[in-house]
Amino acid sequence: MSRLFVQLGAQGFLLGVLETLYMTFVSTLIAYLIGLPVGILLCVTGKDGLRPLAWLHRLVGFVVNVFRSIPFIILIVALIPVARAIVGTSIGNEAMIFMLTVAAAPYVARMVESSLKEVDAGVIEAARSMGAGLFSIIFKVYLPEAKPSLIVGAVISTVTVLGYSAMAGTIAGGGLGAIAVTQARPSNAEDVIWLCVVLIVIIVQIVQEVGMFLARKTDRRLRMTAKRSKAKPRKTRT
Repeated sequence: MSRLFVQLGAQGFLLGVLETLYMTFVSTLIAYLIGLPVGILLCVTGKDGLRPLAWLHRLVGFVVNVFRSIPFIILIVALIPVARAIVGTSIGNEAMIFMLTVAAAPYVARMVESSLKEVDAGVIEAARSMGAGLFSIIFKVYLPEAKPSLIVGAVISTVTVLGYSAMAGTIAGGGLGAIAVTQARPSNAEDVIWLCVVLIVIIVQIVQEVGMFLARKTDRRLRMTAKRSKAKPRKTRT
């Protein structure tokens, strides 16, 4: 183990961790900036949505499904000329962030749509009966009520993007995956590969625990249950 910690500096593992975190969180953030409104659009224009619009729902759903169906390694190859045109390069971490965003945004859109559909229809109808408009229902009912589910979805999306980032080595990117694939594997350095695996597992566990903690804190149902349990009077023996 001491030899592995020596390799941590020699092989640039610290830089690999930072690059992995950079690609993962930046890509996930941009994917949510794109996927969140698309997911809301899918929910609102659906059959039971606030503004049913079948043709738009089918069109957006078709585009989302097409990009979700493409394996990421194939998507990388297909997006090389697009990345070169938009980012200015087809290799490196910047190009990888662009490709990760394209892959994650449709996935995020479906996660958001699923979370919003879990909101109690009675709450939506109550808001509509009080005269709430479309945007008022979206921002004051849908998103607050679905917040715990949205956070769980964000955790799942982040972990998925983290797994995709391991393929950065295929386009001369950085990160732990690139170290394991392009540096450790050719020299058959199994200890280096397993150290990459351990570090990725640690990152995933941290993201998972933090996300689940935030989801529990924002879940109104859990807070109401806790308040009722505290307010419940204790039986006294006679």
